[in-house]
Amino acid sequence: MPDAIVIGAGPNGLVAANILADAGWQVEVLEAQPEPGGAVRSDRGLDPAYVHDVFSSFYPLAVASPAVGALALEEHGLRWSNAPVVAAHPLPDGRCATLHRSAAETCAAMEQGFGAADATAWQHLSDLWERLDPHLLRTLFTPFPPVRAGAGMAARLPGAGGLRALRFLTLPVRRLAQEEFTEPGAGLLLAGCALHADLMPEAVGSAAFGWLMAMLGQQVGWPVPVGGASALTRALVRRLESLGGRVSCDSPVVEVVVRGGRALGVRTADGTALRAHRAVLADVPAPALYGGLVGWEHLPPRLRADLRHFQWDFSTVKVDWALDGPVPWTADGARAAGTVHLGADMDELSDYALQLSTGRLPRLPFALLGQMTTADPTRSPPGTESAWAYTHVPQTIKDDLGPDAITGRWDEREAHAMAERVERQVERFAPGFRDRITARRVLTPPVLQSMNASLVGGAINGGTTALHQQFVFRPVPGTGRPETPVSRLYLASSSAHPGGGVHGACGANAARAAIRSHRLPAGRILSPGLAAAQRLLSGPQGHH
Repeated sequence: MPDAIVIGAGPNGLVAANILADAGWQVEVLEAQPEPGGAVRSDRGLDPAYVHDVFSSFYPLAVASPAVGALALEEHGLRWSNAPVVAAHPLPDGRCATLHRSAAETCAAMEQGFGAADATAWQHLSDLWERLDPHLLRTLFTPFPPVRAGAGMAARLPGAGGLRALRFLTLPVRRLAQEEFTEPGAGLLLAGCALHADLMPEAVGSAAFGWLMAMLGQQVGWPVPVGGASALTRALVRRLESLGGRVSCDSPVVEVVVRGGRALGVRTADGTALRAHRAVLADVPAPALYGGLVGWEHLPPRLRADLRHFQWDFSTVKVDWALDGPVPWTADGARAAGTVHLGADMDELSDYALQLSTGRLPRLPFALLGQMTTADPTRSPPGTESAWAYTHVPQTIKDDLGPDAITGRWDEREAHAMAERVERQVERFAPGFRDRITARRVLTPPVLQSMNASLVGGAINGGTTALHQQFVFRPVPGTGRPETPVSRLYLASSSAHPGGGVHGACGANAARAAIRSHRLPAGRILSPGLAAAQRLLSGPQGHH
């Protein structure tokens, strides 16, 4: 009998399993798909000579994450590679905003393209990061309340400086750009970073998210695993197996067995019942766990009521390409970038985001394009490029503002039409791009979900990144912690705080909570603070 069963072999599940194994626990990970990795997988399915990351590609959060860093995955075969330029945002006039591996390089490029004043303003944003590092990331990655890391941040920004920083962290990125920059480049770079999540330029906190991604780029780059995303997964699995842990694929879990308010184990699709001696950790979306794997009869009524308001992030359409040459960018600055953001100006980005939020499919999609061979030369033959782009689409399409009458059925015609729309967006900034395409693969929302059940409707972040579903509000108003109303059951997915991204913090927090609870004397499973938070989550039993 294993000490712990982990449901799901995505990055959060594998990080959790490794931490439990480090504590001496026997761990079994059950994965529904034929291979581990969740949204961290790569293949050669488009062209045998080209490696494509099927879902996620660039991993600054993994490199910066204390949870992942502590695992020393380089000792288990993982190697990282960076593109010469972290990210780029080309403009229609031929200029290009570029993000580099240091503040000095980014500021020099900013001054050359957009003037000294904007370079100085960017330096001020970089200085703020330096003052808050490493306390900010520790505050974000640890369970609530982040007392020690929060105190470290407060000490770095006393008095009025702290209030100004707090105001900055609440700003929409459009407002930050208006306040700080005279030219469009820096604001577009930050807005593009914010749109890695589902934060429109007018959203509260979008400046902070964009700034976080940009500053991580300057600090650690946006690296990729050499050889493909699966190399990160393989390192996690090898490390776990070296500690005696086991990953069982093709083993979908259909039930968490609960008796007397305690999670005892799981039942798989073939009827096998597996007992867990100490804990069950679920790297699955909150709506799949609550009312799905765990029946509502085992959960407080308030949780069911709150979960009705759970909001998914937008759906995703991803297009993979095998190119016989580099992308022919008009702007030189985009040619050496690992990631390129495609949108003409701030208004176009805002229109795109507003249209998504109102269920309308944009005519001009904002796209993130990855130049994977530029980032890692092992991905395709010399002189070629393994590339992809993704764009978000509404979970439910009410109207198509483009010419293709896409409804959201995502049949072959609609998949082709959406890929063509993305390619037209690339062509705006790289005329002749289509002439380089030798093969194409389109991954629509239903396809993404079929390949990873956690990507519900093609949502890639485990729920919206908007402020109303972050921190103590994730996944519902309550604790901001991995503990659940069922004893010995922990939420370890990106539906838990701190949310989406390949950082492993959701899994690490769940594993540490399980270890901590097991070490406490009987009758003291929760600290007074945690007990109060759990009562808040559970609410009065008569509430519906």
